[in-house]
Amino acid sequence: MQDIVIRGAREHNLKNVDLRLPRNAFIVFTGVSGSGKSTLAFDTIYAEGQRRYVESLSAYARQFLGIMDKPDVDGIDGLSPAISIDQKTTSHNPRSTVGTVTEIHDYLRLLFARAGIPHCPVCGKRIERQSASEIVGRLIERFPGARAILLAPVVRGRKGEYRKLFGDLKKEGYARVRVDGEIQTLDDAMKGNLERYEKHDIEVVIDRVKVDQDDRSRIAESAELALTRGDGLMRVWLPDDDVDELYSERFACPEHGTFLEELEPRVFSFNSPYGACGHCSGLGFLQQFDPELLVPDPERSIAQGAIAPWSGGRADGHKVFYWDRLRGIAERFDVDLGTRWSALPDDFKHMILHGSDEAIDMVYTRGGRETLRFKADFEGVIPNLQRRLKESQTEYAREKLEAFMSMVPCGHCQGTRYKPEVLAVTVAERNIADVSHLSVVDARAFFGALELPGSSGEVAKPILREVNARLGFLEDVGLDYLSLDRTANTLSGGEAQRIRLATQVGSGLTGVLYVLDEPSIGLHPRDNARLLKTLLSLRDLGNTLIVVEHDEETMRAADYVVDLGPGAGIHGGEIVAADTPEGLLRHPTSLTAAYLRGDRQIEIPPERRKGNGKSLTIVGAREHNLKDLTVEIPLATLTCVTGASGSGKSTLVHRILHASLAKSLYRAKENPGAHARITGTEHVDKVIEIDQSPIGRTPRSNPATYTGIFTDIRDLYTRAPESRKRGYKPGRFSFNVKGGRCEACKGDGTVKVEMYFLPDIYVPCEVCKGARYNRETLEVKIRGKSIADVLHMTAEEGLDFFENIPSIARKLQLMKDVGLGYIRIGQPSPTLSGGEAQRVKLASELGKRSTGKTLYILDEPTTGLHFDDTRKLLDVLHRLVDAGNTLVVIEHNLDVIKTADWVIDLGPDGGARGGSLVAKGTPEQVAEHASSSTGQYLRQLEAIRVRIDERRVA
Repeated sequence: MQDIVIRGAREHNLKNVDLRLPRNAFIVFTGVSGSGKSTLAFDTIYAEGQRRYVESLSAYARQFLGIMDKPDVDGIDGLSPAISIDQKTTSHNPRSTVGTVTEIHDYLRLLFARAGIPHCPVCGKRIERQSASEIVGRLIERFPGARAILLAPVVRGRKGEYRKLFGDLKKEGYARVRVDGEIQTLDDAMKGNLERYEKHDIEVVIDRVKVDQDDRSRIAESAELALTRGDGLMRVWLPDDDVDELYSERFACPEHGTFLEELEPRVFSFNSPYGACGHCSGLGFLQQFDPELLVPDPERSIAQGAIAPWSGGRADGHKVFYWDRLRGIAERFDVDLGTRWSALPDDFKHMILHGSDEAIDMVYTRGGRETLRFKADFEGVIPNLQRRLKESQTEYAREKLEAFMSMVPCGHCQGTRYKPEVLAVTVAERNIADVSHLSVVDARAFFGALELPGSSGEVAKPILREVNARLGFLEDVGLDYLSLDRTANTLSGGEAQRIRLATQVGSGLTGVLYVLDEPSIGLHPRDNARLLKTLLSLRDLGNTLIVVEHDEETMRAADYVVDLGPGAGIHGGEIVAADTPEGLLRHPTSLTAAYLRGDRQIEIPPERRKGNGKSLTIVGAREHNLKDLTVEIPLATLTCVTGASGSGKSTLVHRILHASLAKSLYRAKENPGAHARITGTEHVDKVIEIDQSPIGRTPRSNPATYTGIFTDIRDLYTRAPESRKRGYKPGRFSFNVKGGRCEACKGDGTVKVEMYFLPDIYVPCEVCKGARYNRETLEVKIRGKSIADVLHMTAEEGLDFFENIPSIARKLQLMKDVGLGYIRIGQPSPTLSGGEAQRVKLASELGKRSTGKTLYILDEPTTGLHFDDTRKLLDVLHRLVDAGNTLVVIEHNLDVIKTADWVIDLGPDGGARGGSLVAKGTPEQVAEHASSSTGQYLRQLEAIRVRIDERRVA
């Protein structure tokens, strides 16, 4: 069959959709948010393709695979096995990195195991493994005719008397030992008294030989015995030549005795006990008590409670205990405890935090009077908290103490995750941590120039071929700035999706149906061309691509475009247009076509705001690739931070600006990235980061609970006449607690039926029929609707229903304003996309009382938004700024950038070639900047060009 034919698709809001799609083509699904794009692409086409493939497997195999529910569709013909690449499956495991996800790390482990050169981690000298035969050959070659004594080391630098060891050696048939450099019989050694508390070296004499080719077999036999008895080590002593050398059949340093395991791939894994740092278990960081969290306000004195964990206490006696000890130390240093912390001597502060090694005069008081003086050690705040954490027996006590801890790089491995012995193995003078720390583009240059000698080169060829191919695919999807050791939980949804896309391209599969969700997210317009080239290469392999996308360039590059709508939710679910890009442009009613033709567009504001004259200035930002950057953010403006992927935008805004303000305003645990200071923080009293993380991870969480609407709705139902008659309280209308919920399904509305090798089935609860509440609760109605009916309404329907209840109507109106009028009030949080979750948070924040001094931080808020939804969202964002607040938005969407008051453009490229300030100013000023790639694309917008011309004329 040449086409994929869908008949009667009715999943979610789809209205009996019939559609014919070309196979082996690049197809874009577009339309307003909530129109049914993802439902058709993922919940219908992908779900059916995946379900059919899994059901073709044996019953035994099926029980290990997740089988998707059969979608509500009459039939789909022409389907291939389906692979979904979405943005929701970003790993949160701190052990997962770019290298492990792409399997590059596995090839690096193999490369270092087969071609790595081991060195001593102590002295750095190269160490080699030698067999007994090789050791004997070297002896005969170097010392022909010499008299030699072969010894097996049994004790190396350890304390003890070793009488039992000498007895055991005599029983084994040995006659002599060398103890601390002196040869003696075992009888004499057993009689002599070794100093028990001194370190000793003991070697058993295996044989006395003449180093000669004729005696080679005897020397070899004795050498093997020495290596066996010496646990892989043997010592050769030539008394006449003053030669005393240690040999090893393992990778061991003869001088320091440090040795490496067999060089196997497992040794080079930080997820294996063979290679992982023993202190951080291969994580690269540790949780430690943070002095900045212990003393959050250095301008307070100890007497005023500067030491946060000691300023409270379980009882007055607890506080007195610490106070007595602090007074004793203060007397010792002649310090006034009323002096602010920042002005105290450093040695005094160090002793307070870390304790003393010597006893200090302490004073015991009772009833405010001195009753006893005594000497005692001072434990110190940090050791005290470490002990209490270790001894704590409740989760509450641990959580209370962990509030004063933060993540810091492991001091033993310096954050590399590996044992010192592993880091001592090199390829081209770089260890595996050095190579993993390279960006994709630098790693490609390193491996491209790598030439290994001899057999190592032959072994490395196939490994390097695989590594270079994978690095090339990552470069093609615009991820050349990522380092291989970047943890997966720090990647954005778009980055994680493109990594999986690169992995799929590398697999070389054909005849597959790929379903992708907005792969252009997080990409600068200039990187989009490379992504499109990758998508087209995947198609050219003989695959079908269905891409849910709003990017104009991607639509124009597609073979076929399906526009869904015309509206969202119940107003959508229909095919508005299905045609080639050229055919779509001619469609009279398609909203997408109207924007593509330019009939509709997002207007730029008539004037740019100047702000309130105040600003936040980040000085000396040096985290990751930022190059001692200083940037100014005018307050009471909408500021866009732009730049190529990996140029340092997220580092500047999230790791430095947000983390620093969150720590100073809310005592957040995360330490901000490296920077000198931030000035102007006194003009901000709140910082709110509105990201795309889920608003809840269980189906019990929903937009109503997150925005607070559910509380208002429950209060309203409590005041209903039937509720008052029965004495119902708000808790009666919660499906999370006993009382009003259906106990048969515990308020879930569904009951799970385990099917073992078939997918588990969630069937509507037979008692409540999916309503989640018991019969008595559902009998309480307002205008003929129960609370279950209300939760099933969309935000738009709810707005009509509650139009006379201002507290509820206002919040529902905000949801509609941010483009969420189509989602159900009680829709489970896990079913929301990242963009929808972000807009629920935005609606929640809009509903709160504004101080006019709030800093809002948003990261690509237009993710998942159609041109028309972007226009609505921008109206909301500008309302926030009009109220006196400041918005800092990381964005690549030119429709957002062109409406900003101020633009900060970083670059010029990603990774090591980024991190500099390329341009700053209004969009028009950035557009005129010759070296700004963002400016280059802004110049292509007619509205910006017109504004520039007007300025020049004026």
